[in-house]
Amino acid sequence: MRIIGIDPGLRRTGWGVIDARDNRLSFVSEGTVTSNPKLPLADRLMELHDGLAGVIETWAPEQAAVEETFVNKNPTSTLKLGQARAIALLVPARMGLVVGEYTPNLVKKTVVGTGHAAKEQIQMMVKSLLPGSGGAGADAADALAVAICHAHHRETHNRLAAGGAR
Repeated sequence: MRIIGIDPGLRRTGWGVIDARDNRLSFVSEGTVTSNPKLPLADRLMELHDGLAGVIETWAPEQAAVEETFVNKNPTSTLKLGQARAIALLVPARMGLVVGEYTPNLVKKTVVGTGHAAKEQIQMMVKSLLPGSGGAGADAADALAVAICHAHHRETHNRLAAGGAR
């Protein structure tokens, strides 16, 4: 099963692709899709859309996992992040992928063992679990962590999705 993890952001949306076979995970690729902050919001969202669509076309994942967002103190920033997250959910769904959503605390608990792990701990564990990863920065590492979380929880997610489709 090939899985793409997505860590949404308006400036930088991290992505990471892994293969999950039985209980073994292997690193495939990672990176970020960026938007130009000087452009209008609609154009920035289009950049994220086109970039993610290109990544999915290139790496052909079978499922996607997107990190849920938390509310910031600034409502405008929260709204913009929510719009970037909508793109992160829409693109794989429109391309026919099953999309799982995971809270940051569940991702951290799955990868590090504690729901309040620091970014540095996540990056270290991702590098340990997926040799060859780690060259594309914190956003890509977070996306790989989301993919790892999905790999561990996908059976439950698949059962819930099948039950909800009835």
